[in-house]
Order: sequence, then structure tokens, then C-alpha cells
Amino acid sequence: MSLEIERKFLLKNTDFKQEAYKREYIKQGFLNSDKERTVRIRVKDDFGFLTIKGKSTISGTTRFEWEKEIDKKEAEELFNLCEKGIIEKYRYLVKNDRHIYEVDEFLGENKGLLVAEIELSSENEAFNKPEWIGKEVTGDIKYYNSNLSRFPFIEW
Repeated sequence: MSLEIERKFLLKNTDFKQEAYKREYIKQGFLNSDKERTVRIRVKDDFGFLTIKGKSTISGTTRFEWEKEIDKKEAEELFNLCEKGIIEKYRYLVKNDRHIYEVDEFLGENKGLLVAEIELSSENEAFNKPEWIGKEVTGDIKYYNSNLSRFPFIEW
């Protein structure tokens, strides 16, 4: 079993773009967005992925995650089975000391939303916060991608 331990933050500005070493286009949809588990289809550049995530801990930092690469064409066909609300975004990768921040710049109905995530090896692991990191939103379900697909940022 694989655990994902991450913290999530809003951003103060777009200064992270100057520090990014990579930008990827991501399109994703949800076959199941139940609060106990989500099943996601994702296309990231030229690759497809099927991901299953479990329910988060009370702190919101840790949950089960299983991901398998699948054929991109098959992933695109599975979008036809997804629940309403496809997410599109650019993901920027920003190295900061020994960690990498994944910064999502949302498009479409979530345009204007910027969220940074950092994966950790334990819930108590220390990490540096760049100047562009703002309010922490770890565990706030309104910022989960599965929730953004149903209740997009433009409707807030």
C-alpha cells in the first residue's frame, strides 16, 4: 500500500514561474468522486494514468494512493465515462532545497486558482516555504480536484 503525504497552499503571486524548471499540461476527470475514495483518469502531456485515492486522515495530509500508467488513447476514451466537470491545468515543478513544489495553475472554470502542493516523507517533516507561498489549505476539501470538478472556482 502506498501513502501520499502532502501539504497544500494557496499562492500570494506568480513569482514561482520564474523558478519553475518544468511545465506540464494536465487534463483529468473522475470516474468516482465519493468522499471515501476517488478514481481519477489523467492525461499528462503524452501519458495516461489511472489513480485511486482513499479518504484523507483528519489532518488532511495523508491518504492511500495507487497509480498506474495506462495508454494515453485509452485514458482519453475513459473521459467519456467521467462524472461532469473535467479539470484542466498547467503544473509547474519548482525545486526548493530537497523538495519539489507542484504548482497548479487552473484553466477553464477554475481559472484564477493557484495551488501548490509539496509531498513529504512524514507528516512532521520540515520544509522551506518560498516567499510566494500563502495560506495553507491542507485538508480543506473545497481545494481537492474532485471537488473543483463539481464546484468550480468561478462559482465561489
